[in-house]
Amino acid sequence: MSHNASHTSAESPALLLHGVRKAFDDVVAVDCLDLEVARAECFGLLGPNGAGKTTTIEICEGLTAPDQGTVELLGLNWHSHAAELRQRIGVQLQETQFPDKLSAEEVLRLFRSFFRRGISVDESIRTAQLEEKRSARVGTLSGGQKQRLAMACALVGAPELLFLDEPTTGLDPQARRHLWDLVDHLKQAGRTIILTTHYMEEAERLCDRVAIMDHGRVLALGTPQQLIASIGCEHIVEFAFTARENECSAADIALLTALPGVHSHRSVAGLHQLSVHALHTAVPRIFAELDRQGLHLSEFRTHSATLEDVFVALTGRNLRDE
Repeated sequence: MSHNASHTSAESPALLLHGVRKAFDDVVAVDCLDLEVARAECFGLLGPNGAGKTTTIEICEGLTAPDQGTVELLGLNWHSHAAELRQRIGVQLQETQFPDKLSAEEVLRLFRSFFRRGISVDESIRTAQLEEKRSARVGTLSGGQKQRLAMACALVGAPELLFLDEPTTGLDPQARRHLWDLVDHLKQAGRTIILTTHYMEEAERLCDRVAIMDHGRVLALGTPQQLIASIGCEHIVEFAFTARENECSAADIALLTALPGVHSHRSVAGLHQLSVHALHTAVPRIFAELDRQGLHLSEFRTHSATLEDVFVALTGRNLRDE
């Protein structure tokens, strides 16, 4: 972290957005957004594709100018302090294209040359766990290795504020865990991280606070635990009936939602979802009621409420629906 940061910027939030709006032709991508991110916080922007996450992060990174509103990073703005900000932030774009013929080490040496201060190329290779690939050409790297190289490039200037735009999209589960470990390591080192994702599990695992976005607006903001608690239930019970009984009348559902401990019902593509409080008492009651109605189940499962369920409760649709 920079030791000669100005007094004012040391006390200001890592990121401050006020009334930020951005439209492309007649599509409003970011709609009067207010956000504040504290120093050393891992902050997540969670939402489906097209929610405005990438546009928001590109405005923060100085890549896109907002139509209106103010943006401050580390107490500075892009209008007056662009050169200083570029020295103090790190950016991993959704997709990074490196020259195929360069080696991983050559790419990192190039990026390191852009920064007055930073970490050594060796240390950044170690951090990103690319030791075995340091002399491999970029064109031969796997998707996960390219993502780790992009992360190493974002870290080589020892940024105070790091932007990660969907860093694990398209990665296999092992590569994703690798990247999660790296983000954990950065959090412990006191870096401020702003992360966009549409994987609720990623947001729950990595982020101190999450803003759930849709259509360019923030629908909900808080810690993952607060947001999950806000929907008023701890568990989701999902079930489907055998084909001949797939039509379950409103009266049948009304009897289920009237059971003690059952909070609400929704139906998605033939799958019924009940949000419930105490699983151990609600499930036997649900089974007994379905049995009483003479209904046969083709599937039945439960899960703890997640940020996905928060998004569904807020919008009536799933995060991963295209």
